[in-house]
Amino acid sequence: MRIDDPGLTWPLLTLDDAAVRHNVATVAAVVAAHGAEHAPHVKTHMSPGLWERQRDAGAWGATVATPAQLRTAVGWGAARLLLANELVDPRDAAWLRGTLDAGEVGEVWVYVDSDRGVEVLRAAFDGAAHHRLGVLVELGVPGGRTGVRRVDEVGRLARAVTGAGLRLVGVAGYEGPVAHSTDSAARVAVARWCDRLREAGHAVADLVDGPVVLSAGGSAFADVVLRELTAAPGARVVVRSGAYVTHDHGHYRRADPWTRLGAAPLRPAITVHAAVLSAPEPGLAVCGLGRRDVSFDLDLPVPLTVRPLDAAGRLGPARPADAVVTALDDQHAYLRTERPLAPGEVVAFGVSHPCTTLDKYRTGLLTDGDVVVGNLTFDL
Repeated sequence: MRIDDPGLTWPLLTLDDAAVRHNVATVAAVVAAHGAEHAPHVKTHMSPGLWERQRDAGAWGATVATPAQLRTAVGWGAARLLLANELVDPRDAAWLRGTLDAGEVGEVWVYVDSDRGVEVLRAAFDGAAHHRLGVLVELGVPGGRTGVRRVDEVGRLARAVTGAGLRLVGVAGYEGPVAHSTDSAARVAVARWCDRLREAGHAVADLVDGPVVLSAGGSAFADVVLRELTAAPGARVVVRSGAYVTHDHGHYRRADPWTRLGAAPLRPAITVHAAVLSAPEPGLAVCGLGRRDVSFDLDLPVPLTVRPLDAAGRLGPARPADAVVTALDDQHAYLRTERPLAPGEVVAFGVSHPCTTLDKYRTGLLTDGDVVVGNLTFDL
């Protein structure tokens, strides 16, 4: 099967199989070499097929963002899961208790950052330290997202967790809001935040049975996170980097912390192919690709190559696109072109931010060039 076979149409999402394999193996090796564990954030793809590759490469477990994603990943058969948010709805906590009691998943860790979160868990688990449930107190950033803002608040909430009969495993947070670039000053700021997370871990260590867990994201700052958190004596470091699995042609290519760790560069895996619908005036082409088809929250898509179609709809040789996307409508992309594009030609686009491209599709194709070597499904 080929990407231009009858029955397929544009826009079409493909993932380069070799790039995915390279990225998964590279990051697994880097994390292991630093003595850390990996719970990749599968919200990036919500694909059981991609998760299986991450699991088989040694991932400790999968990280999810929402209770709905948690339920989905349990359905995949994931043995260990980390919910990187607080459970605030008693219905979700009751479901989790039933799922753990039934042995449908080996272990689930969840965050708390409020007394409400502790109380919801206490009520659902009857004040019992369920051996399959682990609780992490989340440390946030002033002006940022979730998480308590001070280390002393972490200690107070940790005592509330154990006082409620729950099993505390450590502390966690997300370093992304600390900095808005990856230059040297930004990395210094992230290192300072990691120092606070280490301090928080030290503050709760006497409440944890075993090594205290320190968990952070690491997609853009994996070099800083791995270096700083593994410096904590006796700590168990769990990173949650997820976007690496496909990498991209924009945000994560610019950020790329893995080469700063001495690894081979990651490879952008995602391509979205779309047809030129119109070339209504010199220097302008309009493609059938829009906000419903591709990410646009960080950068607009990147035209890579253009290919003609023959009379049977087969793709011809590729040439550089020599174009820039200037705007997107719901299902149209406006390209400023250096060389004319003709209606019917097919443009291959790279993306910036894989999470908000993959969430637009229910299926995708794994490819080796134009040859389809596998199919992927993407869940809620």
